Amino acid sequence: MSSFDAVVVGAGAAGLFCAAVAGQRGLKVLLLDHGERIAEKIRISGGGRANFTNRDLDVRAPQRHFIGDNPNFCRSALSRYTPQQFIALVERHGIAFHEKHKGQLFCDGPSQQIIDMLLAECASGSVAHWQPCGVRDIAFSDEGGYRIDTDRGEVRTPKLVIATGGLSIPQIGASDFGYRIAAQFGLRVVTPRPALVPLTFGGEGWAPYAGLAGLALPVQIETGSRKERMAFVEDLLFTHRGLSGPAVLQISSYWRPGMPLTIDFAPGVEVASALAEAKRLSRKRIANELAALVPSRLADAWVGQDSALQRPINEAADRALHALAERIARWQITPSGTEGYRKAEVTAGGIDTRELSSQTMESKQPGLCFIGEVVDVTGWLGGYNFQWAWASAHACATAL
Repeated sequence: MSSFDAVVVGAGAAGLFCAAVAGQRGLKVLLLDHGERIAEKIRISGGGRANFTNRDLDVRAPQRHFIGDNPNFCRSALSRYTPQQFIALVERHGIAFHEKHKGQLFCDGPSQQIIDMLLAECASGSVAHWQPCGVRDIAFSDEGGYRIDTDRGEVRTPKLVIATGGLSIPQIGASDFGYRIAAQFGLRVVTPRPALVPLTFGGEGWAPYAGLAGLALPVQIETGSRKERMAFVEDLLFTHRGLSGPAVLQISSYWRPGMPLTIDFAPGVEVASALAEAKRLSRKRIANELAALVPSRLADAWVGQDSALQRPINEAADRALHALAERIARWQITPSGTEGYRKAEVTAGGIDTRELSSQTMESKQPGLCFIGEVVDVTGWLGGYNFQWAWASAHACATAL
């Protein structure tokens, strides 16, 4: 039987970084993972370039970029390990990177560079790494801490860190392991659900738009009402089954079944005034004038649904043009669902933060910690979830 000061289960972003930091602080650490390949989510992220953090995160109020039953929970860890600190680590390893959009930082080269960096940090901390290696059973006693039955034999440790992620992208090995461990020790779990995920639309109402697959354009998208209203200005992408793109992925984390979306297809443009001016000056068909405001394929789809709009704009009724402008600026549509965990970038929900210390990530079960995506902390698109992985891992490792 082997003994370690700490065992980290899950060799993704959070697990790798936690093991590395703990090892470098002098602990004897074992990192294990059931998967054949290491850190697959890092490898596929950012189109293979790893959107590894976001420099726009406000460490004074980081919770505004995150959701969960208690968004304030993430403030402590995120303010103590900042994007600038992780950027400094990336720079020390000589990894070139660039800012793509709204503070999002990507590697110039392949995402494997971030994985190699984390493995090098683990090696620097003399971390033992067993992979692939499944966990068969975990037991706890007040005298001996945790006994972990693995595919490579039994292990004992006083500190057990669960960094096994959520349910998103099951094809790369996602599982409910972390939630099962929480249940085993009587810890509450906020019901998981897909987040940062494309939305689907069914029925005849979607038929006019199904042919727009591949069309992308900037929009303002919102859902919710009053204090719960959330809006983003990002690119939207039509798909064969519904809507995707950054705008939809962002809003999906706030959307709930049955809630409508409101989409402005020409943000910053007074569509009603533009159409009224065109009616005064132009004899072109409405679809042609509308194509100056939105992509022509979308203009054709709108106009094709109403015979009153299939004519020169100077012959159109003011009422018809006003209704068209309202639809473009405030199109309301209710998704039928999402593309599910198969296409979700992250999992919302997870280990209830009321069960954890925001300072150490240790649960009410002595010596049992949870970090990263398995916790009920979910960030916006654009590197925020990786920053939560680094920050929660660092908070845990320095407390071990």
